[in-house]
Parts: sequence; C-alpha cells; structure tokens
Amino acid sequence: MTLHIRNMVCNRCIMVVGTELEKMGLHPLSVSLGYVELKEALTDSQFAELNKKLVDLGFEILDDRKSRIIEKIKNELVTLAHYTEEQPRENISSYLSSRLHHDYNYLSSLFSESEGTTIEKYFIAQKIERVKELLEYDELTLSGIALEMGYSSVAHLSSQFKKVTGQTPSQYKTTLNRAGRTPLDKL
Repeated sequence: MTLHIRNMVCNRCIMVVGTELEKMGLHPLSVSLGYVELKEALTDSQFAELNKKLVDLGFEILDDRKSRIIEKIKNELVTLAHYTEEQPRENISSYLSSRLHHDYNYLSSLFSESEGTTIEKYFIAQKIERVKELLEYDELTLSGIALEMGYSSVAHLSSQFKKVTGQTPSQYKTTLNRAGRTPLDKL
C-alpha cells in the first residue's frame, strides 16, 4: 500500500514519519519524500489514527489524484533546489513533464489553481532559500553559488534574490538575517 503525504520535504520529515509508523507497529517498506510504502493495507481505524498523528505533526495523507500530482511537483522542485548537485540542462517545464508524465500546461494550471502561485515562483522561492543557506555556510563565493544553483550569472542570481528578499545577497550575508529563512513546507 502506498500513501502520499503532503509536506514531507526533507530528510527530517522522512525520519519523523518513519518513527510514527514504527510507534504504531507498522513497518514501512520505504519512506521517501512524499511517499510511504507499507507491506500491508491499513484498517480504517489505523488510517484514522495515522492521519491524526501526521496532521498533528504538520503532515497530511493525500487521497485524491490532483493533490498527489501537486505534491509530486513540490517534491521534484524541492529535490532540485536543495538536494541536487547539478541543475538539469533542460527548462523546468520539460523536466517536470518528463518526470511526471503530464503536459506542462496541465501541471501548471493545476498547481496555480491549488497553491495560488505559479510553479516558477515556487521554484524560485525554493532556490532562494537554498541560496540563503549557502550564504550562511560561507563556503562558496557568490559565483560558486550561482553556478551550483544553475543561474546564468551572478547578476541574474542577485537580481532574483533581491526581488524575492528585498536585499542583495551581499546585504543578506552582511546582516545574516537568520529570521529571513523560511521552512521549506511554508514556501
């Protein structure tokens, strides 16, 4: 049995959900971003108990097809922005279409209708959060960050960063505005 879970956007989320499943005596075959694979089907009471526990932790079991597609879009974008070493050469529309096996216009329309923002704006927000993280680590130059995040230039990165945060990357780094970081599931 596969469960699709909203807001599972990081390794800590995977760990928390896996722990809750184990506490309930359920032994998942796998737990990954947005998905739990169980060996056995859940009874109605187990499903209700698990769902309540997950909601209390900020997660939600998705039960309709459109919600699962939206969650897959989010998971792909979070993975690209935060966990992928090298950004794909193709544009985001082609990337999502090939990964999710749907026309991009359908994905875009569905996402915008549900989330109140575009796929592009959501992806930019994810990338900017990753840039903030990299700036705080202070291990890469701005050129290195731009290259790692798939920006065509430092100027493009700086322009997009300022548009989203109101600060240039240099200003952000100088003030290290820690309160400016946003949890991934809140983007």
